[in-house]
Amino acid sequence: MGSTSSTLSKIPNAEELSQETGFTSAHLARLFERFEALDKDKKGYLSPQDFEAIKELALNPICDRIIGAFFSSGQEMLDFSSFVRILAHFRPIDNNRPKEPNSPDPINSRINKLKFAFQLYDQDKDGKISRNELLQVLRAMLEKQVTEEQLESIADRTIQEADLDRDDAISFEEFRKSLEKVNIDHKMSIRFLR
Repeated sequence: MGSTSSTLSKIPNAEELSQETGFTSAHLARLFERFEALDKDKKGYLSPQDFEAIKELALNPICDRIIGAFFSSGQEMLDFSSFVRILAHFRPIDNNRPKEPNSPDPINSRINKLKFAFQLYDQDKDGKISRNELLQVLRAMLEKQVTEEQLESIADRTIQEADLDRDDAISFEEFRKSLEKVNIDHKMSIRFLR
């Protein structure tokens, strides 16, 4: 593995990317090495197929949704800067990092983590998690462990508890409120810097 400074010299706008994402120079260098390892064809971009080669991700029951989140705006290729911005959602929340007035929330803020998680459920991008969308995730995650009847009961109860406006779906605001007491930092963390 090369030195951090030689790796950083290959990253365009490394300083700005570090400021935006909160990753240190050493983190960026390690992420760039990981990006290059995934980019088997050395084209400078990753495709969904490149992500499918990640063994740990392939074992995840909602692998396709996670990969889809990386390519959520319809693009078929992902450059390094976009790769880092998405991974920044999984950084621990840094409550000591100063926030400029009128600046957007950091990528790894609680609200942005929740928005990222919400999009894993809201597959039709209508701003709501329908019963069917919730059932799809539950089936993927619990299929072998519970019956279809139990899955449907879990989905119905979840919507009933979270659906404050009684429209039979969960809006982002309802999703956020239902997870107020959840340690989202613990739930949304990955070990990609080791």
